[in-house]
Amino acid sequence: MIRSTFLALSALVAAAGIAVAQGEPLDTIISDYEAYVISHSPYEAARAAGRPMSTWADVSPEAVSQRAEEARALLARVETLNDDTSPEREILESLLQQAIDAETFDEARIPFTGDWGFNAEPVFAARSVDLSHRENIDPWLSLLEATPAYFDQNIANMRRGLETGWVSHADPLATTMDQVSQQAVDTVEASPLWKPFQTLPETMSEPDKDAVRAQGRAAIEAILISYRDLKTFFETEYKPNARSHPGIVSLPGGREYYSAVIAQHTAGAGYSAEEIHELGKREVARIREEMNGVMAETGFDGSFEEFLVFLRSDPQFYATDPEDLLEKASEIAKRLDAVLPRYFGKLPRLTYGVEAVPADIAPGYTTGRYVEGDPQRGISGTYLVNTYKLDQRPLYELPALSAHEAVPGHHIQIALAQELEDVSAFRQSYYATAFGEGWGLYSEKLAGEAGIYRTPYERFGQLSYEMWRACRLVADTGMHWYDWSREEASACFYDNSALAPLNIEVEVTRYIGWPAQATAYKVGELKILELRARAKAALGEAFDIRDYHDVVLGAGSMPLDALERRVDDWIASHPKPDAANR
Repeated sequence: MIRSTFLALSALVAAAGIAVAQGEPLDTIISDYEAYVISHSPYEAARAAGRPMSTWADVSPEAVSQRAEEARALLARVETLNDDTSPEREILESLLQQAIDAETFDEARIPFTGDWGFNAEPVFAARSVDLSHRENIDPWLSLLEATPAYFDQNIANMRRGLETGWVSHADPLATTMDQVSQQAVDTVEASPLWKPFQTLPETMSEPDKDAVRAQGRAAIEAILISYRDLKTFFETEYKPNARSHPGIVSLPGGREYYSAVIAQHTAGAGYSAEEIHELGKREVARIREEMNGVMAETGFDGSFEEFLVFLRSDPQFYATDPEDLLEKASEIAKRLDAVLPRYFGKLPRLTYGVEAVPADIAPGYTTGRYVEGDPQRGISGTYLVNTYKLDQRPLYELPALSAHEAVPGHHIQIALAQELEDVSAFRQSYYATAFGEGWGLYSEKLAGEAGIYRTPYERFGQLSYEMWRACRLVADTGMHWYDWSREEASACFYDNSALAPLNIEVEVTRYIGWPAQATAYKVGELKILELRARAKAALGEAFDIRDYHDVVLGAGSMPLDALERRVDDWIASHPKPDAANR
């Protein structure tokens, strides 16, 4: 799942210069927080106004420092609320700590992860801009014109990283450089940034259209120069100094940073790196046993290793062209749509569509992802499917991928949060990684319970995806805590899953470039399953899966300990079943 224009940056601001007041209402702090979010975040300001963004976030060291200073001031106010155990308090504390960590560790020095970065933001912004509405034209032109300066800020941050020894590993850098080469096209018309100008309002006069297009053309020409400059910077200055060890632990302060980002991504779980590593090894062993059983169902006469070779190479498991893959993904999505009322009492109003990953980022991009919509602006959600190298996109994985990225996964969870009523605005866009990605992984298992997987191969694909997330725990902590090599980290995926080699390569690069994010999936899924088992045991025949899911998703994303309290309160609100009737 991708959060538009680095949503984390949009939520790292708060009130400044306000003295700590004893006993002030949480609502007052929230109001101050939301006002300052809007004042500092172009994305949130545009969202609140119901219009497109017109500029980029300020990522200069001065702006990061200001956000951190303001976050400390507001965090001090939050910490006076000793008796408040609401999700709002925990979420505020988490967001404010991220702002402080961003300055403490100077995260802006590495502004890309391999499959995402500042260089991709203009491309994704272009996907959601509709210039057939006149009111969207000026913001889009302003955003384009602000892009070269935004690139300059990020290059300056990377130069500071070079000076201080805080640099990317060579593999995420290589992927990003490939993307930049794709984005640095020769002509304005070849750029995806030009596409919105093809849908100007029919009621606009031709001279006015010409003027708008001329301004847009000039802005895009400047951006293409910025892409070329970025390409040169990477080739001549950055690449020769990229780090050789994949783990962040090899950088100064890397161990402290990794502990901090584990806390961010697994908010409310309380795991250390060592505990996550051991959890991963236990899950790998458990899932491998289930996979052996499903392999036996297929009647395959050979070893587990030979079965993986068969799955990775037999043509029956692969689409013949991009349209074929997209059509299959769409058909699975509709079957998933059909079972939703059996598992949810409340469903979002917002719809979603299925599209291919943009070609200029597809080679280094993950196999699929959800892009949130915007109910206020009438933009649907999007389930992106990577159609690059079809022989690396096995069909037996597609149902699990669809369940995770579309429904009942990210679209249901995020769209319901966007449609929350009578809550603070920041609750609608807050995304706790372990909650959101844990829900996505749980949704893959739920799809199996709903009968979506129609063959043993598709059930094996689901288990392979679950193994993928278990191996993430081992690989991520292995590299970033135990200083493993890339090859050591990759071995778990090759030995225990049916993931295609390209997928493994792309994913391990992603874990190198985005420390700790990969640890959130399994941690969150296991908590949701644990709470479901607890509710079933406590409520007996009164347990309703629809009610449980509505409770989990009904208040939006939150840290896992806050979710646990919410579910426990829901359980406690039910009359206890007669023990004799259990």
